[in-house]
Amino acid sequence: MKFQKIIQILSNPKFFLATIFWLMILVVVGTLAQANIGLYDSQQKYFSSWFLMLWFIPVPGGRLTLLIMFVNLFAFILKPSFWSIKKIGIITIHCGVLLLLIGGGLTAWFSSEGMMSIKEGKVSNSIFNSYDKEFVIMDTSNPDYDNFTVISDDVLEKGSVIENSKIPFSIEIVDYFMNCSVIPRDNPDFINYRGFAQRFSLVRKENEKERELNRSGIIFKISNANELSNGTYSLVLEQSIPQTINVDGKELTLILRRERTYLPFSLELVDFRKELHPGTDIAKSYSSKINLHEKDIKRSVIIEMNAPLRHRNYTFFQSSFIEDFDSDTTILSVVKNYGRLFPYISSIIMSVGLLLHMILRLPTLFSERKRKRK
Repeated sequence: MKFQKIIQILSNPKFFLATIFWLMILVVVGTLAQANIGLYDSQQKYFSSWFLMLWFIPVPGGRLTLLIMFVNLFAFILKPSFWSIKKIGIITIHCGVLLLLIGGGLTAWFSSEGMMSIKEGKVSNSIFNSYDKEFVIMDTSNPDYDNFTVISDDVLEKGSVIENSKIPFSIEIVDYFMNCSVIPRDNPDFINYRGFAQRFSLVRKENEKERELNRSGIIFKISNANELSNGTYSLVLEQSIPQTINVDGKELTLILRRERTYLPFSLELVDFRKELHPGTDIAKSYSSKINLHEKDIKRSVIIEMNAPLRHRNYTFFQSSFIEDFDSDTTILSVVKNYGRLFPYISSIIMSVGLLLHMILRLPTLFSERKRKRK
């Protein structure tokens, strides 16, 4: 099949109309599904997937639909008949749309988001993921630094065994709960369990509609350590009292926490301010005075509800706060997006294209108007 024949098939406008129609259906169905499965799962199922199951039939998800649209538009501008000075406006508009889709692809593949909490007077350089978890073994034996061994929740499956050269024992996952309740034991079991598990048991709960509200838990068995440390343990997400064990003279802390990523710079919360609605305890607006530390350079900035901080492809939005007796804690929503500028640039290009198309069409419109008058 000749190249031009392939281009002719791929550039068929019916493909573009079909993708537009299917995207409208996905938006409606995905929006309605949020009421039952939550925002995150709805986004993953309908918009961030290549395929989704409609009963027993696989149909295109949001990513595949947009890829088909991109191929169709790209093939359309490769047609020799499309390139004409009279169509420069249409060509520019198509290039703007293609650039918008490229930006969307970069965002879909490389962007990340999370939350950051900083207490007044404290410094942080870590972002936590609201949806994914990690099992951490922290070695605090060195006075100069802590050594972390991090295990992703992807491998925390029932029956799996974790062995690593950095861990001086074996871990067998007895059970992992996406969401669970902590129930006090009627009679503490000091024979079969260790630590937190001696007095509390974990009971599986139905997952929350909004995934970030789930409280995950894990039951695991340690072996090949020593007689005092071998046994069955349990942890729950963000457990207030850490679980510690002693192996080979080293004190190790076991933690189940939200997945973290680390920034190449740090933020210090100098002051948190909030303004209340008159006569109420409801916050009208709030802001964070931040010191940004990077390579021994300190920069003072203020993050407000409608004025985020942008630095190095990261954007920090003022999201919420936690009030305490002695000091406040600011909650920042953090987005890393390499395609952030693409919508702005593509919108300018499409606007220029529309303007060019209108200017080139004006002589024809005026001549037709004169003919009608005659």
